[in-house]
Amino acid sequence: MECGGVQIISRRMVKPEYQKSSESPEPQTIHLTPWDLWRITVGYSQEGVLLPKPPASAVQHLASSFARALGRFYPLAGRFAVAPAASAGAPQGLTISLRCGDEGAEFIHAVAPGVNVSDISGPLRVIPRVVSSFFPLNGMLSTDAAVDPSRPLLAVQVTELADGVFVAMSLSHAAADGTTLWDLFNTWSEMSRSGDGNIFTAAPLPPFGRWFHDGCPVAIPLPFAKVQDMARRFDCPPVQECSIHFSPESIKKLKAKANAEMAGTATATTSSLQALLAHLWRAVCRARGLAPDRETRLVLPVGCRTRVKGISQGYVGNAISGAAARQPVGEVRDGRLGWTAWLLNRAVASVDEATVTEELVAWSKNPSLRYAPDLGGDPAIVVVSGSPRFDVYGNDFGWGRPLGVRTGPGNKLDGLITVFEDGGGAGGMELEVCLAPHALASLVADQELMNPSV
Repeated sequence: MECGGVQIISRRMVKPEYQKSSESPEPQTIHLTPWDLWRITVGYSQEGVLLPKPPASAVQHLASSFARALGRFYPLAGRFAVAPAASAGAPQGLTISLRCGDEGAEFIHAVAPGVNVSDISGPLRVIPRVVSSFFPLNGMLSTDAAVDPSRPLLAVQVTELADGVFVAMSLSHAAADGTTLWDLFNTWSEMSRSGDGNIFTAAPLPPFGRWFHDGCPVAIPLPFAKVQDMARRFDCPPVQECSIHFSPESIKKLKAKANAEMAGTATATTSSLQALLAHLWRAVCRARGLAPDRETRLVLPVGCRTRVKGISQGYVGNAISGAAARQPVGEVRDGRLGWTAWLLNRAVASVDEATVTEELVAWSKNPSLRYAPDLGGDPAIVVVSGSPRFDVYGNDFGWGRPLGVRTGPGNKLDGLITVFEDGGGAGGMELEVCLAPHALASLVADQELMNPSV
């Protein structure tokens, strides 16, 4: 089977391989939290790294090391389980949980002999559509996996290129967030690089128990007669993507400018990421050509592993909230960088344990689901995902560090910005920008974006 020059060679289900010192755990059920269930209707998270060509085919080696890594994250090899809500006298409803039965994760081997590393790498370029074919489970929603228990929550695809290899991972966003995805990716690459299946023998397994706020029902009843009633599919307007690299020096200048402009006014220091996102937000407003009095929003993720007591750094699942800054387009586009960055700083600062808990309590009492167009349907919005803290370029599988990073087509909407660390490892950042074609063309031609005045 071929797709955009990509030919699928084989598919198989890989089951977790446990360390020699441990036995396969007993089947268990993990109940999903409000954070998990809120994302049950969105597409899978899809991340991948571009690697140099190994000395010989490494597909079987990658499959073996993936099985060992999966042994440390075995709940992700399970399946969703649906049951009627058990509350006596409650209206008709259902519950969705994660059943850990070692059903496995899908492993796909593909080839794209007509694609070179140079075709899909490099800064400030439109990303070719063939990259989408390097990812598995395209178009799947987590509700699809709940409807059909044969469908996996996790899949990886190894695509051999003419002069490199692309390794991609797709993970149900209802099963875990980006932190867990990259923790698994890092474990897989380390096991592949070391060649020793017992490298983590002395390390405890990540914590698999989910965190619930006090008083939260477990399992949480959802007000639907069947899972099919929850899913909604949309034909989203076409978009294009480009990758933009910002050097450590340019980010330092942006941060210094933002903080200098707010000296004597701001009560906290704007971070490098906040300054960079403010810079990009202004450029996107210019590229879109919207009316100056229209409200624009920038929504960014806020990790809760360090904000909420009881959630450890290695927590497997979703532990992420959101913050939003709002301002008229004209004030973002034409205003000072420092003020725009300060809006982001205050939005993030407003997310604390009390506000997070309040939001979760309200949700568990009246569950509502997230649908892609809820954010992407507004051409004035910018939605940020990813983090420069994720260890992307440390994923050396044994024959060299990644040459680049790309995301899959899942949840690609106008205004999505994905943030990664830069491959240089000195504080630079890489942004993957997804916009309507006309806006992306304007963004790429924006000299002020890449050469900000300081």
